[in-house]
Amino acid sequence: MVQRKSARASEDPEELAHVTLQAVLLADSFATKFRPITLERPKVLLPLVNVPMIDCSLMWLESAGVEEVFVFCCAHSKQVIDYLESSEWLKQPNFSVTTIESHNSISAGDALRLIYERHVIHGDFILMTGDTVSNISLTQALQEHKERKKKDSNAVMTMVIKQSKPCAITQQSRLGTDELFMAINPETKQLLCYEDKADYVKGTVTLDKGLLTDNSSISLHNDMQDCYIDICAPEVLSLFTDNFDYQHLRRHFVKGLLVDDIMGYKIFTHEIHSSYAAKVDSFRSYDTISKDIIQRWTYPLVPDVQISGKLCD
Repeated sequence: MVQRKSARASEDPEELAHVTLQAVLLADSFATKFRPITLERPKVLLPLVNVPMIDCSLMWLESAGVEEVFVFCCAHSKQVIDYLESSEWLKQPNFSVTTIESHNSISAGDALRLIYERHVIHGDFILMTGDTVSNISLTQALQEHKERKKKDSNAVMTMVIKQSKPCAITQQSRLGTDELFMAINPETKQLLCYEDKADYVKGTVTLDKGLLTDNSSISLHNDMQDCYIDICAPEVLSLFTDNFDYQHLRRHFVKGLLVDDIMGYKIFTHEIHSSYAAKVDSFRSYDTISKDIIQRWTYPLVPDVQISGKLCD
């Protein structure tokens, strides 16, 4: 009986061949919040406790088990490419870093369409920006994503989120981001609604009544932080190619899938609790994350740990 069980297990394609875990790292935020600094220098090379942001992102990807990273470079692409070529990242034995350069991409949508045309992604991949700091383990999130994908081919994305209570006065998180509203099915963890405060109409959010009829229960949240770390099925790239209106990852792609009743694609969430994940998308978050690194909330990314041949302090 043991032999028969082994024979059946060996027929599983995932057990017959190792699947390389890939990641797409966007080295351009396609935003202007850090101007005038970023008029001459790419944001991902700005230092976080004396270490370029992109090193923090690459360090986490390597620790999370990613084996192949494609770094998309657009603004100040030569500076980013030259930095990576002079770093230790291209010399790692089990961690491949490849740059993809573009001079005419103006959005994340353009970047993902170009990556799709290059045919470099062969399976599920991690999508993030080069200004993200994290120490989370992706093991559970990846497993949940793969299991959902086996049961439902329309489960194309898993977003990493974390609880972050807004300030009672400013309605902003400690990172300086505006209040975010999410509706999530607590049983399946499917994302049902995603609204930035900028999208609120007179401070209110309107839910489609169809959500109430299609879901036995719904959890409403204004205390969640979007970590901007996504586990994506390869179909995500083709969706950007099929719809050129998708430019922004959240404002267009995520919200577009949530209201599309024809294709039926689904986005799910994975909530982290004790781990750290944050994106540097404002001067306030830059200051906050720098202090978190110094205070060791981001361990093992701390001042006395060597990253790509450099110390944080």
